[in-house]
Amino acid sequence: MEGHYLRVLSKQFPNVASTATEIINLQSILSLPKGTEHYLSDIHGEHEQFAHVLKNGSGAVKRKIDEEFGNILSEKERRDLATLIYYPKERIRMIQEESSWNMDDWYVVMINRLIQVCKAAASKYTRSKVRKALPKDFAYVIEELITGRRDHSDQEAYFNEIIHTVIRIGKAPELIVALSNAISRFVVDHLHIVGDIYDRGPGPHICMDTLMNYHSVDIQWGNHDVVWMGAAAGQLACIATVLRFSARYGNLDIIEDGYGINLLPLFKFTMETYKEDPCSCFELHYREGEYDLANAEIDRKMHKAMAIIQFKVEGQLIKQHPEWKMEDRLLLDKMDLTRGIIKIDGKEYRLLDQNFPTLNPDDPYALSKEEAEVMEKLRIGFIKCEKLQNHVRFLYRKGGLYKTYNSNLLFHGCVPLDEKGKLKEVELYGKKYKGKALYDALEQLLRKGYYAIDPEEKKRGMDMLWYTWCHANSPVFGKDKMATFERYFIEEKETHVEKKNPYYTWYDKEETVTMILNEFGLHSPESHIINGHVPVEAKKGELPIKCGGRLIVIDGGFSKAYQPKTGIAGYTLTYNSYGFLLAAHEPFESVEKAVETGQDIHSDTVLVQHVERRKTVADTDIGEGIRENIKELEELLEAYRTGALVEKE
Repeated sequence: MEGHYLRVLSKQFPNVASTATEIINLQSILSLPKGTEHYLSDIHGEHEQFAHVLKNGSGAVKRKIDEEFGNILSEKERRDLATLIYYPKERIRMIQEESSWNMDDWYVVMINRLIQVCKAAASKYTRSKVRKALPKDFAYVIEELITGRRDHSDQEAYFNEIIHTVIRIGKAPELIVALSNAISRFVVDHLHIVGDIYDRGPGPHICMDTLMNYHSVDIQWGNHDVVWMGAAAGQLACIATVLRFSARYGNLDIIEDGYGINLLPLFKFTMETYKEDPCSCFELHYREGEYDLANAEIDRKMHKAMAIIQFKVEGQLIKQHPEWKMEDRLLLDKMDLTRGIIKIDGKEYRLLDQNFPTLNPDDPYALSKEEAEVMEKLRIGFIKCEKLQNHVRFLYRKGGLYKTYNSNLLFHGCVPLDEKGKLKEVELYGKKYKGKALYDALEQLLRKGYYAIDPEEKKRGMDMLWYTWCHANSPVFGKDKMATFERYFIEEKETHVEKKNPYYTWYDKEETVTMILNEFGLHSPESHIINGHVPVEAKKGELPIKCGGRLIVIDGGFSKAYQPKTGIAGYTLTYNSYGFLLAAHEPFESVEKAVETGQDIHSDTVLVQHVERRKTVADTDIGEGIRENIKELEELLEAYRTGALVEKE
């Protein structure tokens, strides 16, 4: 078998010279500094802030500018250069409109500054990798400009001539855009999305388009991602949940305009069924100035219509799966509408809304004929939406419930623990799992829910997509219940409480973090858990750094809905060759404001960990793969030298 493998490898490296060259190339790559990893979590559809944090690399671009020009340019000049890198087209357009600028002079200055930053950002990579990453139209020009020696007099004139020719033929704006994009590409080598691209923000589909065009990314699914994955698979409870959320936050445009799914059948049904109902329990959580109030009345009605349908189809699922032990979520049959009360855990509560025109008292979880027709049309709309299916297939290709990467463990939510802080045993379809095995089994089921051909396997997997969204044993949910019904219909706050999994009691303890890391095969004292999902309430003094820095929570509230609670606009993390840097962001106003004033997201950077020795590619997962390749090539080289294989030209 080994001889066969070497013969196959010899087709790529046919002689001693080519084999030796590749060994030298790979060995030298191991000594390069490791690329910068960028961690983002809980984007929640906030596409503008997400795009900006991607562009600035959580402050990595600004740090690179400061390193190059800190003693040369003023703070304003450095800020303007950063803005140019983030928004080159918009910034150029603004400068062109200002009559005070001599554009040719401005181009010369900015192109030279961008070349210097680009050269510094590309220094971590081989020339081959840099060449492949450059935009095709300007690959040759940029490579010449960033790899040559400006300090040699015989090359100075050559570089200047390239720049002046680019300006003279009217290509300076395109070169600036290309250089800016190259800098953003080189500053961050790999992106980790630690869950919840989707939720209440207006642009999750825009975030997905951005990610699909990103050079290197992995995704750890969050509960909001999973419910959209379920909707794309045609799971009715997931579809109802997605539509209820979109209506609640005034974001039905995501469904209609973003994904082109026809909501007219739902609109007609809603207006016929809830025409006289004020739906006062279903107020919207829209954004002032960003929502057309003319839509508020119909959106409230659609909000209620989808909530009732959701409770019904969820009830059907819970009854089909008594092993889930979710009977406490069966509340429609606990209502006494003649008295206007509901009985929960032996206690009666007054219902805030008593109008349930589609409810059959004899079978409260059955959809009415009209509701069933609407849901079938919506199901077809979701599964036939090409754009949504492309996005969800991307989530499956690039994603999973967890990831181990460069000795760190990434996941959204929690590793389910029991009250004693031990790994909780969970039953899935008759088999019991805990820890890593639970994640692996659950992920396999979620993939079957989308891809399985066998109807029974697909149904089981689709049901698990909803289970993963909201079950107490789901790693990406991490609470004992989702009290949606109670928050709508019962005033008493005691019924709204959602108790967190014990993980959140134990995750600040060294023995717990070590146990979890070991469970996932990570035994290095330098390993970390990177955790999304729960907003960090910074204004209450809560810190995102747990267990002495071994666990880092990076959800600080990208979502504008969370910002009053958290006091900030999100935590993001970078991991470069020197260690971890945690950035706490203030709210992002708008692209227009950033372009006009050079306003960046203000980020307070906290040094989480500074490594004793600068990390190189040899210290990474990629480095491990390269060492394996070198070992195989050395075996091939030995085969040539001993005559076991014959060299070819």
